[in-house]
Parts: sequence; structure tokens; C-alpha cells
Amino acid sequence: MSLLEIRPAAVADLPSITEIYEHAVRYGTATFELIPPDLDEMTRRYDVLMDGGFPYLVAALEGRVVGYAYAGAYRPRPAYRFTVENSVYLQPAIHRRGIGLQLLQRLIAESEARGYRQMIAVIGDSANAGSIGVHRRCGFQMIGTHPNVGFKFGRWLDTVMMQRALGEGADTLPRTN
Repeated sequence: MSLLEIRPAAVADLPSITEIYEHAVRYGTATFELIPPDLDEMTRRYDVLMDGGFPYLVAALEGRVVGYAYAGAYRPRPAYRFTVENSVYLQPAIHRRGIGLQLLQRLIAESEARGYRQMIAVIGDSANAGSIGVHRRCGFQMIGTHPNVGFKFGRWLDTVMMQRALGEGADTLPRTN
């Protein structure tokens, strides 16, 4: 495999990120969106994450973005401020090469460095063995399944909830309130 670079996402990466996500929306069940957002909307979402100080990464092979991952607020209420929810998306041609695993490992490290204590994965489709497996390999535990909460491509879809502690997790109180 060519040399893989995982680095912070930049505005210049957004067209590639938008293209990757468009494919996931149109053909996959990892996201429950039905209409792919355009570049302006993806830029707005990126700006919200950057303004919030969240990690947003891309994986590049030979300078070409082939995947991305980010962490964002799990819920808007302030008591959740030490918990993030992750998202990882890859170009279909590079699935099952370990790139998603490397992106998630780096995202975990970046989230820990920012002081977050828990990471939640909300995985679309309980049949998404690849994503469930990658999260397990990164130390996530199955929390539960919400059966039949999404409807896409003419079928009902579950969401799988997984979680892992970051850093000291709940063993200590946060350094800031």
C-alpha cells in the first residue's frame, strides 16, 4: 500500500470529503441522511466543528483524500460536554485496508488530548459488521441497539450504540468544570 498520511482536515479537503459522504448517503446505510448535502452545507458543518475545537482528520494516499473522521458534540446540553460522538467515512475502494482503524485510533488520541472522557459511536445498520468490528478493535463496548429506527432503501434499519472511555474516563473528575 502507498504511504498513508493522517492529518487535520483543511478547507481544501472539503470537496473530497463531500464526495465521500455523498456516496455514503446515496448507497450506504452508515448515515441515515437521504439527500447528500452540498459543499456549502459540508463547509458549514466543518466550520461548526472547528469553531467548537473538535478534531477533524483526513486520510490521504499519495496526497488524495480517501477517508475522513471527526468527533463532535454528543448532545447539545452542557452536562454532555466531556462526551463526543465519532464519525468515520471512507471511499468504497479502500474499505478493509485498515485505514478506518487508523483514522479512528488517531481520532481517539486527538479527543483524549482535548480532554474528552467518553466517545460514543452511533452506527447505522446493525449489519454494518465492518464498522462494528473496527470500533471493537479500538476498545468500544456494545451499549445497545435501537431496532428499526431508520428507514432507507425500502427497509428498516437499526442503530448500534457503542462507547469507550477516553483517557481517565470516569475514574477521576475533569480538571475543568
